[in-house]
Amino acid sequence: MPLQIVHHPDYDAGFAVNHRFPMSKYPLLMDALRARGLARPEALNMPEAARPSWLKLAHAADYVDQVLACDVPVRIEREIGFPIGQRVSLRAQLATAGTVLAARLAGIACNTAGGSHHARRAQGAGFCTLNDVAVAALVLLAEAAVQNILVVDLDVHQGDGTADILNDEPRVFTFSMHGDRNYPARKIASDHDIALHDGTGDAAYLERLGAILPELSVRARWDLVFYNAGVDVHAEDRLGRLSLTDDGLRARDDMVIRHFRTLGIPVCGVIGGGYSTDVAALAARHAILFEVAAAYA
Repeated sequence: MPLQIVHHPDYDAGFAVNHRFPMSKYPLLMDALRARGLARPEALNMPEAARPSWLKLAHAADYVDQVLACDVPVRIEREIGFPIGQRVSLRAQLATAGTVLAARLAGIACNTAGGSHHARRAQGAGFCTLNDVAVAALVLLAEAAVQNILVVDLDVHQGDGTADILNDEPRVFTFSMHGDRNYPARKIASDHDIALHDGTGDAAYLERLGAILPELSVRARWDLVFYNAGVDVHAEDRLGRLSLTDDGLRARDDMVIRHFRTLGIPVCGVIGGGYSTDVAALAARHAILFEVAAAYA
């Protein structure tokens, strides 16, 4: 079976090429997936915009209304890192719905966006408008489609927003392994956090990850794992300092996906952060998640 991929052309909100957030990585990722034979028409899925009722499961109702109306206060827009105009609002709604759809398709399925883990209950932050993983988790729980969910967040930045939204939800366990000295300065504790030193590198990183995965898998009978495969851990990423290589990224993704799929647990992959100035190379790094996931489809 081909890997189920969720994508929408409006994941690209059309930022200038020199913007700090490399918006063009989304169409370039799809180009990379097509070049690798992974974007097969029968396995491509397009989301519709997320329902407001879904968004309000995770976010304060007034903030959701502000995002939908493109009326987010300037103070919050500054924390997010860009204005919330019509295209950005639509992009956030579509990316969030994309993670909901990918979660429904798992088995194993991946969204070509998502991993917006700095968006907190009351507001967005850190290039994240809406927290797609938190929304998807709460939607599936509300529908009784699942009973226990594990979030494995391996973006270089700590998943503070996901922790903020889900810390009082006992059916979701949040795990974040990230750079100790990186954004956010004030972290919100996940259910389990591992903070790594700058320059950790492939071997030490994979050793820590390999040790924790068995501990996570025995905490509950997980019905679904959300996997945030941020590539900002890469040595050439301008916001990450953990010094992983392409081979390290591939080994990391394979370790996570193989571990849970061997146990028969569905995995929903989201791409998370990546901020290299060479956006084509960045897209190729994001494509590694899909290459690895396809082997387990």
